[in-house]
Amino acid sequence: MIGADAIVKCLEEEGVEYVFGYPGVAICPFYNSILDSSIKTILIRTEQNAAHAASGLARVSGKIGVCAVTSGPGATNVITGIATAFADSIPLVCITGQVNSELIGSDVFQEADITGAVESFVKYSYLVRNVQDIPRIIKEAFHIAGTGRKGPVLIDVPIDVQNAEIKKFSYPESISMRTYKPTVKGNMVQIKKVAAELEKAKRPLICVGGGVLLADGEKDLIRFAEKHQIPVVSTMMGIGVMPTRHPLYFGMVGNNGKPYANRAMNESDLLIMVGARVADRAVNQPDLITENKVLIHIDVDPAEIGKNVGPAIPLVGDAKHIFEDLLEQEIIGEHGKWLEVLDDYRTCMVPRRNPDPAYVDPAAFITLLSEKMQDNGIYVADVGQNQIWSCGYHIVKEGKFLTSGGMGTMGYSIPAAMGAKLADRSRQVIAVCGDGSFQMSMMELATICQHDIPVKIIVLKNNYLGMVREYQHYTYKDNYSVVDLSGSPDLEKLSSAYGIKFLRLETMERAEEMIDQFLENDESVLMECVINPMDLVK
Repeated sequence: MIGADAIVKCLEEEGVEYVFGYPGVAICPFYNSILDSSIKTILIRTEQNAAHAASGLARVSGKIGVCAVTSGPGATNVITGIATAFADSIPLVCITGQVNSELIGSDVFQEADITGAVESFVKYSYLVRNVQDIPRIIKEAFHIAGTGRKGPVLIDVPIDVQNAEIKKFSYPESISMRTYKPTVKGNMVQIKKVAAELEKAKRPLICVGGGVLLADGEKDLIRFAEKHQIPVVSTMMGIGVMPTRHPLYFGMVGNNGKPYANRAMNESDLLIMVGARVADRAVNQPDLITENKVLIHIDVDPAEIGKNVGPAIPLVGDAKHIFEDLLEQEIIGEHGKWLEVLDDYRTCMVPRRNPDPAYVDPAAFITLLSEKMQDNGIYVADVGQNQIWSCGYHIVKEGKFLTSGGMGTMGYSIPAAMGAKLADRSRQVIAVCGDGSFQMSMMELATICQHDIPVKIIVLKNNYLGMVREYQHYTYKDNYSVVDLSGSPDLEKLSSAYGIKFLRLETMERAEEMIDQFLENDESVLMECVINPMDLVK
């Protein structure tokens, strides 16, 4: 057995089903060894998307996504995908090939210091120097990626280490790292303090972030909210913790959130932030969420608590365990009047749109699409105006809503949707993007065809980089710079080139009929929706 065989064997021990990647000489021993494995390899068309696809798989399956690329430009290309996963705490193991050990540092062909380059975007990174260390390193990498605040781990393996003989292969059954012991269970003293404050509160509110989903804590949180009749809002990454039309859910907060959700935040007298970073998109003025209220911040990462705002009660632990413990506490409270107030806000503070009937209204289209999707369907939003419309108008029933929240990486939706579909082929998976973000990953149509991954893609086409154009509209008084997408491809011809079914919707008149065609079979379809170039997300 050589090092490359050992890597594959370790991945098998971890139950890995798919590796997304792009080969090159420095990673060829690994890709040669994986031929003898049951692990399926997915050839993506650019390395960044290998990490995005692994991310989509991880977010749907709850497992750790794996990608493998070559040295030099292969490794540097994957950095954006790693940074995207890091920002949203998605567990990945990224394997990179490296030049011969004795040549490291001599600037040879396709050498890059990838462990140094990704230092600020990974939970941890390894440069494998000794082939005998491979089993331990991979065991540790999966442990680090999938515990505590989850995230990407990089393993850089020189080609000579991949080809070196490993004397005795033994995969560790367990791991104990002296310097890495994340807290999962919450401190019971702090939990009792939370319960005591909840009893005093007249206007409590829970704000959920992506950490609740990563901890698989949705059901426990919903049980807790229902038991005590506490309203819930979410950050962008927390969309999907509660069904959109749950009576206790009041939408997304932030600059692009629901006005009544933001008002609920402002008027609450007790705010529980759980699995959320209190970052600028959700809370652009952190001091406001401590005025006239008790702030409780729950997060598995102690570094996040107090980073942007000081809570009255900090509580370290993952959402699932903490809400399991909170459900056992005796808490007496009456919040009926508070809920009546919020219901009134929800009725009266609905944003009013004036859509142009000559185009598709993206808000109405997304709502109609959501209603017709399977209950457990997976909706993957890209970045730009399409993301904000998706956050505001997609209806989550029993499915998932995926997007790039922390990094805001354009081109995320199609590869992430591929990974999501491979995680569970029985579920409907739809990627929604703008014509700008589509062109950042349209090469993955080849991957979709080659590997038979039936992903449905919607392109909201306005011939602009819409979000930047909108910013320039407000900030520079319509003085537009470098946002015109003239020269974009004919999507009907592009679809035909890949043998993918194509639909085009120009107004809302035929929207229901076209959506039915779009969804009727489990096959890849590309649907172009023509929207008003001057439409705004507000």
